[in-house]
Amino acid sequence: MDEKNLTMKEIPTCERPYEKCEQYGVGSLSDAELLAVIIRTGRKGERVTELALRVLDNIPGKKIGGLFQMTLNQLQSIRGIGRVKAIQLSCLTEITKRMMSSAVSTQQLLCTEPEKIAVYFMPKMKFLECEQVRLLILNGRNALVRDLEMSNGSFNSALASPREIFYNAIKHGAVSIIVLHNHPSGDPTPSREDILVTKRLADTGKMVGIPLLDHIIIGDNCYISMKASGYEF
Repeated sequence: MDEKNLTMKEIPTCERPYEKCEQYGVGSLSDAELLAVIIRTGRKGERVTELALRVLDNIPGKKIGGLFQMTLNQLQSIRGIGRVKAIQLSCLTEITKRMMSSAVSTQQLLCTEPEKIAVYFMPKMKFLECEQVRLLILNGRNALVRDLEMSNGSFNSALASPREIFYNAIKHGAVSIIVLHNHPSGDPTPSREDILVTKRLADTGKMVGIPLLDHIIIGDNCYISMKASGYEF
């Protein structure tokens, strides 16, 4: 067996992702071929495309989107992925997140447009393995002033308590607020707990004069605006 790292040039021309991309377009590349372009070299005696397939086999769900959930240490635990390759893959996922979020700027996030809010925060939240609660501080023009990460765990009365939410709302001068959280399952359908906690937050907001304008639940490429869905506020 050859004892040197097999580079892209040493792969038969018909199997090279670069040539395939040039001839048929980047959309023609498989997930493994796209990863092979990023990884660039395989292990001793192993083609880079084979290493890329092993990476796919070791990420959550065995799909390329699972890379968003992986830490540097988890990537380096894959045979053939060292420090440099792990950093390259982590940087790839971060670039992807930033490109997705850049489609909407924070200046464009108005409380009357839950779709834009969901588009902006989905890359940050949909790949999380646990539920995360975020508090959006809005000014008198219903524009986003500050985004606060409140908790990680689950959306319940302990982690999204009215006391904590409105302490931060008052501290940062909120005129109104929006609460977001994600469902790691990918299904944004509100649970009974989601509905109960949202009602508590809405009632508290009325008492302190800082209304809860919406509660948006982020799923996998989908979302639910509880306000737009007709839940009581």
